[in-house]
Amino acid sequence: MKTRQMNKEAWGNQFRNCFSDTLLRTLNILEDGSVYLVTGDIPAMWLRDSTAQIQPYLVLAKTNKVFQTLIAKLVQKQCEYILIDPYANAFNESPNSHGHQTDKTRMSPWVWERKYEVDSLCYPVRLAYLLFEQSGYTEHFNETFLKAVKEIVAVFRKEQRHETSDYSFERFDERPEDSLVNDGRGTPVGYTGMTWSGFRPSDDACRYGYLIPANMFAVVILTHLTEIVSRFYQEEALVEDIRRLRDEIQAGIEKYGIVEDDQNGKKMFAYEVDGLGNYSLMDDANVPSLLSAPYLGYCDTQEEIYLNTRAFLLSDRNPYYFSGAVASGIGSSHTPDQYIWPIALSIQGLTTTSKEEKARLLDILVGTTAGTMQCHESFDVNDESLYTREWFSWSNMMYCQLLLDYLELDN
Repeated sequence: MKTRQMNKEAWGNQFRNCFSDTLLRTLNILEDGSVYLVTGDIPAMWLRDSTAQIQPYLVLAKTNKVFQTLIAKLVQKQCEYILIDPYANAFNESPNSHGHQTDKTRMSPWVWERKYEVDSLCYPVRLAYLLFEQSGYTEHFNETFLKAVKEIVAVFRKEQRHETSDYSFERFDERPEDSLVNDGRGTPVGYTGMTWSGFRPSDDACRYGYLIPANMFAVVILTHLTEIVSRFYQEEALVEDIRRLRDEIQAGIEKYGIVEDDQNGKKMFAYEVDGLGNYSLMDDANVPSLLSAPYLGYCDTQEEIYLNTRAFLLSDRNPYYFSGAVASGIGSSHTPDQYIWPIALSIQGLTTTSKEEKARLLDILVGTTAGTMQCHESFDVNDESLYTREWFSWSNMMYCQLLLDYLELDN
């Protein structure tokens, strides 16, 4: 792999382009005053992407009322979408029936895509909590937010026993990753205490139904919700239910999600499990990932099991870790073989304590845009001019977050 050395002026130029791009091109203020963010070159709003797209602006929202209100309005829109359909991952600006309306699943005209992903319900809570934590703003903790919280908890509870759920998903598509097997129900699972997910944050189907990084994320946001509901709502029974749910999911991770590396006997996190003895050892570029566990707030960067897992993930033992002449990093089943994701490179930087490693990754991110100054979805490890997605705002903003982290401006 060739070594790149970019100067910090290049970092700044890339930051200015990406930081302004999301604000100027993806964000729409609708006639009713609500906020809608397209993900980039796909004209839909993902609950996951929209949170990650707006999160770097929290650095301005700490003291700026305009950005506080903007982020709060996005939280409101996300909550409204959850109340329309908590199993959907992406939504339309209006009830126009755009998107994947031919899927073999119940669809609202508001829904762009109805792939159930645990992280879709986690990200809005993360954004709401970070806005409160970093700025003290509380106006978004209203009745709509509380209704969305109750819906999130109900779905997580229902999907602890997926056999009782009526959710299924099949798409008339040539990609097997776009449909769940077993008539859209997914592979069989046993009860673990964890909550089931049909799809990964890549929007590709889970191989086994309990996605460990998504359940880690659920533990984090349920912890946040115990604080939020305790402080701002008179709902003690709900607080206790959230605590129990969090503890059940955490116990499931500890019992089923930690396995031994068969090469060295060290304990590490599995990526997916089924509660029936099967598991996968890998990671995917999309967040939540195992690599992102400290970034999500689930564990410390120096926790032994995490370090063991990280060493595995950033090696060729991870089936989605690719190395080439241009760069090395984690890719995804969602993109071609030997393509790695800038998002995963940003997460690699955000979860290391090494300033030098952060700088090295910033150099790679700036040097692999193929002259576009856009962080694409993925690129070929041997030729950065071969990439997927011309415009992907989430990727751009993860770069911005890494630079803010490097400059120690993000907290």
